[in-house]
Amino acid sequence: MLRPIVNTWRDRRTLTGLWRFAVDPGGVGRDRKWWQQPLPGSVEMPVPASYNDVIPDPAIREHVGDVWYQTDVPVPAGWAGERVVLRFDAATHRAVVWVDDERVAEHEGGYTPFEADVTALVRPGETSRVTVVVDNRLSWESIPPGYVEQTAEGPRQRYYHDFFNYAGLHRPVWLYSTPVTHVRDVTVRTGLSGTTGTVDYDVTIAGDGEVGTRVVLRDASGTEVASGVGTSGTLTVAGAHPWRPGEGYLYTMDVELWQDGSPADRYSLDVGIRTVAIEGTRFLINGEPFYFTGFGMHEDHAVRGKGHDDVSMVHDFALLDWIGANSFRTSHYPYAEEILDYADRKGIVVIDETAAVGLNLGIGGGILQGARQPTFSAETVSDAARRTHLQAIRELVARDKNHPSVVLWSIANEPESHTEESRKYFEPLFAETRRLDPTRPVGFVNMMLSPSDQCLVTDLADVVMINRYFGWYTQTGDLAAAERELEADLTAWAARHHKPILVTEYGADTVAGLHSVVPQPWTEEYQAELLDMYHRVFDRVDAVTGEHVWNFADFATSAGVFRVEGNKKGVFTRDRKPKAGAFTLRRRWRRP
Repeated sequence: MLRPIVNTWRDRRTLTGLWRFAVDPGGVGRDRKWWQQPLPGSVEMPVPASYNDVIPDPAIREHVGDVWYQTDVPVPAGWAGERVVLRFDAATHRAVVWVDDERVAEHEGGYTPFEADVTALVRPGETSRVTVVVDNRLSWESIPPGYVEQTAEGPRQRYYHDFFNYAGLHRPVWLYSTPVTHVRDVTVRTGLSGTTGTVDYDVTIAGDGEVGTRVVLRDASGTEVASGVGTSGTLTVAGAHPWRPGEGYLYTMDVELWQDGSPADRYSLDVGIRTVAIEGTRFLINGEPFYFTGFGMHEDHAVRGKGHDDVSMVHDFALLDWIGANSFRTSHYPYAEEILDYADRKGIVVIDETAAVGLNLGIGGGILQGARQPTFSAETVSDAARRTHLQAIRELVARDKNHPSVVLWSIANEPESHTEESRKYFEPLFAETRRLDPTRPVGFVNMMLSPSDQCLVTDLADVVMINRYFGWYTQTGDLAAAERELEADLTAWAARHHKPILVTEYGADTVAGLHSVVPQPWTEEYQAELLDMYHRVFDRVDAVTGEHVWNFADFATSAGVFRVEGNKKGVFTRDRKPKAGAFTLRRRWRRP
């Protein structure tokens, strides 16, 4: 799905701002057709933002079920005769949309975009009412999973992932226009042979009439370096300037449609020429070994929750540069497209992950939720959940397939992976991901309950991605024992699988400002020494090709005895102040 852009043939209007907002605790809004009227008892709510913490009210923060958003949208008079589209970059976790009294869209999944052609419903020069109901409930059929428990105090959402279930319209909403006959989609795949680059392209066109297609590739100075005609082909670039880690060099590809001898539409796309490959235990970008340094991160900030904000994005990337990180994982859901665009331009490498977290009822994100039960069954994570998961993968690849920063698909974080049921669940997911995109490796993140001699899923993956917490959840406070266990574990993975090993999580909860002469758990000194210990082991195991600390910054979680104001494993506080561990990483990652 192409992002809205502005040029001579296309226009867009952001619907960012204050919307009318109403909580629906009784779940009556759909029956009473709230979309046909001003929302009852509404307040103003910023979009984009999570609604949970904006207003200090437990009934809003802990609400389970529907909330409603509504706004009035002027349609530009100049859009007469154009196709008009309403687009939501995300609505967590599912949504239904009306324009005036007409239902125009519904979507399942909280982190990928959806849109509706509303040309027949709006009138240029007039105003339309847009109403959205957003349902934050998680079920056994959703990704991520969860269930709603009925209590004496009302419904309570239970879930198996260790971050807060923020909800709402987290990302921008757009009204945009295109010509009736228009570029619907573009797919690019790039290659390098010596200094010669190639860009394979496929263009999908929607609309009526005979249309000609011309594709032009320009370098960063605007000079044309290659061109082609037709909806598919290969552009060859002599002396190509590759996109590479640390240097986000981008070409611009203009896809032009011509009808009756006149230009009819144009879509411009940034293109980074680069290759990704696996060779034994090496991860190669442009044929050169790449070692990942960075973090698992979260879209998480005080007050606005997961709401996207450009200021915070730029600041976080500046901190990645300061600390010497070259990569991150979108744990545990697809991030805002603005973040991937920025990573493309900055040369930051991205592991792109679906929202499939919590598919492991043996841990429940580190905090057990009720009695032990099977993860994959007709009553829990079933075939219906797998269908939702497959659709989430399709939408992730469709959205992010053209980003050069994205080098690896992660289809799940810490699922159960040591049972026959888990293998049956994941086999078609790996197959579908590779069918959709044969150019990138595919993996999933293993957790400690499924060691190398028991995991039945890792052989399906191109890389070994593992989360390990020796010295924290096990061998707590005993770093010497943790070092032995970690090295034995990594050595076993290397011997069994002969693939690159990415340690996608390691770390320890740390309270900023808590100190001890003798390092003790929860102190800044312990976090720093634990990181040093892990790094010694990584340097001794040749198959390790990456280290991602958990986490970049502290983040909110559900309430629990293991969490005091959220997860404290960040090397930065939630408001981005460095802990001692940040300086430990900076010394390692920025060393000559």
